[in-house]
Amino acid sequence: MRRPMDDFPEHSGPRTDKPGPLSGVRVLDFTHFVAGPLSTMILADLGAEVLKIESPRGEDFRQFPPADPALDGEGSPFLWANRNKKSVVLNLKSDEGLAIARELVAGADVLVENFSTGVMDRIGLGYEAVKAINPDMIYTSVSAYGRSGPYADRLGFDTVVQAESGFMSFNGFPDRDGVRVQPVIMDSSTAMMAANGILAALFRRQQGGGGQRLDISLYDTSILMIGYGAMQYLMNGVEPSRIGNSSNDTAPTGVFHTSDSAFFVSSSNTAIFQRIFRVIGRDDIADDPALQDRMERLERREWMRGILSEAFAKEPWAHWAPMLRAAGVPAGEMRTLAAALRSEETRAAGLVTRVPHPTAGFVPNIALPIRMSETPLVDPVAAPILGQHTRSVLEAMGYDQDRLAQLQSAGAFGPAGLKDESTLGKVAR
Repeated sequence: MRRPMDDFPEHSGPRTDKPGPLSGVRVLDFTHFVAGPLSTMILADLGAEVLKIESPRGEDFRQFPPADPALDGEGSPFLWANRNKKSVVLNLKSDEGLAIARELVAGADVLVENFSTGVMDRIGLGYEAVKAINPDMIYTSVSAYGRSGPYADRLGFDTVVQAESGFMSFNGFPDRDGVRVQPVIMDSSTAMMAANGILAALFRRQQGGGGQRLDISLYDTSILMIGYGAMQYLMNGVEPSRIGNSSNDTAPTGVFHTSDSAFFVSSSNTAIFQRIFRVIGRDDIADDPALQDRMERLERREWMRGILSEAFAKEPWAHWAPMLRAAGVPAGEMRTLAAALRSEETRAAGLVTRVPHPTAGFVPNIALPIRMSETPLVDPVAAPILGQHTRSVLEAMGYDQDRLAQLQSAGAFGPAGLKDESTLGKVAR
């Protein structure tokens, strides 16, 4: 069966001998689903060795739909947040599995967890217990509402904090309820906050500051993700209203239709307002003294929309796109996901490629938007099969075959046992 990823090239670069900027940093990843795993994947792409510690059944995100036979029935979403990691299966309910986890803690630099509050403490891997083993550890907790305070026990997900933070109140049309943003924007932004915090903590530790605990929450991040609308309200008492694809702050801004497509234009200042009307041949409007004022443009947004809509509908997007670009008007075609992934912009940036996978042959890869001249990101390796690296990681720690067999019999790895990487097909690392 041909898949959409077959239209994209196999990853071929940079394939450099230079180590990533986080080379030598070991991260223990006790996370699941999106915010936690994505934060550690960022570190892995930057060159850290990330050990994904999983239960014998694997983390639940492996089962997120749709199930894919090429992935042994797991779902493709797991691939998105777990690139460049090593999967180590440990049964933390067994004394032997927990002892291995503590040994890993002693030799690691960063620990990231996003269990419900109290879980890590109950299994003996809370901050104080880890700090006693490794005082230099950067211990990072990612949660819905933080690890302290009156709401530390609350469960929460991306869409819940979109609602509670007021984020949804910005989105949609005025005659109906606010609308969620379907992509997991709060999870993703929280992951970025966690990765940034970890990098800052590593820098401080390098300066002699030692280890510390980081507490990153979805709710806290969601207040930041509201953007400058929060500042507008706090300073001026103005709550933004939902106005669909238009804007409370700029005009003319929104979706316009050509004869064969639709596009979005952002007219954020007077110069852009003038350029867009010059493109359609209406210099009289561009030079209207009254419309040089932003507030006047907001008052007359619907009048301007009518004129622009009539003009743009006369020609196809292929006619307008080069004219808008040449004029310096920020505008982009309204694309589907498939069209965006196949667009010239995506291809030119090399954002989508294919990488080898032990069971599927190849899987898609979506690159991080970070480019570094001297210490580039490491080459992508597909998200690991459950337990793929348990044996190799423990062997590197000095565990011999007799010890591994003993631990397996004692239930340290659960019923699945230890995998042999040499039997898993083409594995890049």
